[in-house]
Amino acid sequence: MAPKKMKVENVEEENQKDVTEDVQTIPKPNISRIKNKILRNEMYKKLRVEKRKAPPKQVPKTIESMRVKDETMVNKEDTEVMLDEAQDELATYFNRETSPQILITTCDRPCLRTNKFCKELKLTIPNSEIKYRRGLDLKKIIPQAKERGYTDIIIVNEDRKEPNGLVITHLPEGPTLHFKLSSVRLTTEIKRVGEMSKHKPELILNNFGTRLGHSVGRVFASLFPHDPQFQGRRVVTFHNQRDFIFFRHHRYVFRNNKRVGLKDLGPRFTLKLRSLQKGTFDSKYGEYEWVHKRKEMETSRRKFSL
Repeated sequence: MAPKKMKVENVEEENQKDVTEDVQTIPKPNISRIKNKILRNEMYKKLRVEKRKAPPKQVPKTIESMRVKDETMVNKEDTEVMLDEAQDELATYFNRETSPQILITTCDRPCLRTNKFCKELKLTIPNSEIKYRRGLDLKKIIPQAKERGYTDIIIVNEDRKEPNGLVITHLPEGPTLHFKLSSVRLTTEIKRVGEMSKHKPELILNNFGTRLGHSVGRVFASLFPHDPQFQGRRVVTFHNQRDFIFFRHHRYVFRNNKRVGLKDLGPRFTLKLRSLQKGTFDSKYGEYEWVHKRKEMETSRRKFSL
């Protein structure tokens, strides 16, 4: 009896294969062959309904969408963060008690490209001035800047005649941010650059979601005036993506009543945070809140700090 059961099972399997093959080989209806106009319209409507019932397109997985959730991610309604930020070193700016006055300086004997980059930063950031160090130590410049009413100092460092570092110190009590500077493109190196006006720009801070990201974003915000002049249509963007901060400077261009474009004004550059230090710049005795440690922090491609 056992062989007969085996034969029955084999016959059933063959029948199932034939059915699946027949289903796969059924041709899709060709509407153009239907001569009756009414039947052709009904068939077209049925096909449209079937297409709507089709499953939605899957969203592709990216490194950012698969990001590992960080414990320091901040919600918009986090009262603890709001209380901390209301009492930090930058609270005077956000309470409109001070207006930004920026001092831009460089390393000793900067090259031509670094000087051009500083001049373009001066045009981009309102209420900023360039002063050359002339051999002065940065610790001596900070008290002089406090006396003259500066609220922030931006130091541009270079290596092999190329700007490669950026230090931002908020006065009078800090914090101090140290960035690696890369992918610098001046306005003369950008095609079809627009004309820059003297209006105060609008500021966009994108994707600074952690407590550290909030601190960095607040320092960037303190460099620009409180009330932008929207009639100038200038916009400065700091976009964080995988802990790389992309700086862009654009101007809105209204092409018609519905379409709006962006005109690049330059410069362009990319920042990578190296450290966040409490207080003003002090490389020897300063207290660091956060330091980038490559071997410890870059163990996973899906984990980010900002």
